[in-house]
This record gives sequence, structure tokens and C-alpha cells, in this order.
Amino acid sequence: MHAIQLHAYGPPENLRYEEVSDPEPGPGQVRIAVAAAGVHLVDTTLRTAPLPHWPETTLPTIPGREVAGTVDALGPDTDPAWLGRRVVAHLGMVPGGYAERAVTAADRLHHLPDAVPFDRAVAMMGTGRMTMGILRFATLGPEDTVLVLAAAGGIGALLVQYARHRGATVIGAAGGPAKEATVARLGADLAVDYTRDDWADRIRAAHGERPVTRVFEGVGGACARTAVSLLAPGGAHVSYGYASDPDDTLVIGEEEQRRLGITSEQTLGPALAAKIGGMENIRVLEEESLRHLAAGTLTPLMQRYPLAEAARAHRDLESRATIGKVVLIP
Repeated sequence: MHAIQLHAYGPPENLRYEEVSDPEPGPGQVRIAVAAAGVHLVDTTLRTAPLPHWPETTLPTIPGREVAGTVDALGPDTDPAWLGRRVVAHLGMVPGGYAERAVTAADRLHHLPDAVPFDRAVAMMGTGRMTMGILRFATLGPEDTVLVLAAAGGIGALLVQYARHRGATVIGAAGGPAKEATVARLGADLAVDYTRDDWADRIRAAHGERPVTRVFEGVGGACARTAVSLLAPGGAHVSYGYASDPDDTLVIGEEEQRRLGITSEQTLGPALAAKIGGMENIRVLEEESLRHLAAGTLTPLMQRYPLAEAARAHRDLESRATIGKVVLIP
């Protein structure tokens, strides 16, 4: 089979499209003929260096942890009913997704109806489950005015759609005119370009001085600080990342929260599992995101790349040139 291998930590060019041996499933495992593989921002970090909280990886390695496709082989003691089924799975902390075939435990699989495309399904795994987890920390309804940063990204686009589904007024902020237009097409009541100096003024002009009841942001830095300044008393700030600068995540202390009259919650990374009651509930979030996909409530934005062009996909993702979830197609 063909796969993307990382032989040495470093730039995107270190991702090589190569021919490798097919993986073989072990006890309780299946092999998936991959039709779509998800690319996550953390993949770009793991490409440059090992993460301290991550399992040690032996190089060369095949990156990627989200796959969708058809089960084409079973390991010992695996339910034979899985053979030939359309599935999607998050591989967990184990790599191997950027490939034509991938192996995972059968208990990680979700069955896909024929009407659900593989690329959309894989876009709803890590990204969809994170979105469902984020929404655990701020209920939404018609009385809310919601501000979503990075609203043309994978998570941001889902948050915009979900807030609209719940009847909220939605403001979507994204970087650049093309992304602003994308957010408007998603149904945001107001779309703004946060690379412009006047983006907050546009929101105030349309909705008032501190009109926002919920801020969802995975950006951090100055942009997040501006967003929080728009929160009304009693509003909520939910942070799930710091894409603008890993060293400049926005952490709001209790004293500042009291002064602004808001609440602030971080849901980043492994902390999410702990806050929602453990890893077993992560599967519940995956099932919830797939139900929204099947029902048509949420449709992920995607940017597709051939598997062989994984290096380009990483470059574009790191430079913020992508819109929606990045998906590799073998």
C-alpha cells in the first residue's frame, strides 16, 4: 500500500509518500481500507517534535488518527459482522491514518449508513467530538448572541451552524475576505474579518457596546482578548485552543472575571475528557456528532487533498490557508 511516512521531525517536506507493507490486524482489531483520513492541527505539532504528554513514537511513523472507509480484514477474536462494513474511527493516541489501510480496535468503530460520505464522516470525528464537548460548557438558545472566532475552521464552522440551529444570533469572525464570505454563507447573521483593525467596531455598530453572551474561541492572543471585551455581563467565554500563538493563550483570572461579570472555561486537549467524565464519554460525543451529520443539522466544511500531497496540506494548514477540516483522499 501507499502511505505517508515521517522519517525525521521537521518541516512538512519530511512527510514522504512511500510504498510500505500492509498492516495486519491483531486480536480484537480490524483493518480499514481508507477512503478518507483527517488532518488535525496537532498532527503538524507532532511532525515537528514529540509532545511531552504523548506516547513515544518510533520513527519512521505514519501520522494521522482519524480514518473512514471499509473494513477489509479482521484480526483474531473480532466480530465477523464488521467485515465489509462502512466505518469511521478515531485511532486515539496511535498513529497510522495517512495511509491506504489502517488498523484499529473494533471497539473504536462507528458504523456509517450508505448515505453518509466518508470524507464528511471523518471530518466529524476529532473535530466533531471536540465541538460537541465544547458545547457542554455553554448552553445556547434564541436569547443568545454568539461570537465564534476562526469561524471558517473545522470547529468554528460547526459552532456557527449549531448556534443557528438553536436559534441564536450568530457573529462569525475569520481571517481574510474569502473566509469572511464563507462564514456568511454558513448563515452567520454577521460575518467579520478579524485581520481588520475595525472588526470589533463593526460588531458594536451592529449590536451594541457589549452585546455578546457567548464567545467560542480557539485562537488566543489579542484576538481573543478583543472578543472577551465584547461579552455582556453574565456572558461566557469558552476557550478550546490558541492557534494564533501557543505561548499566548488567553487565561482569564477570577478577579478579571468578576470585574467583567463573565465566566471563563478552558476545554483544551486531555482536560476535556476529564471535565466530561472520562474517555468513555468521548465516544458519546463522537456518536452525537455523527447523529448531527446524518440528520443534516451539521455539515462540515472541508478542504480535500490527495494523500500524496500531505506535505502541502500541512503547509497550508500551518499558514492558515485552509478552510474547514483538512481531509486526505488516498
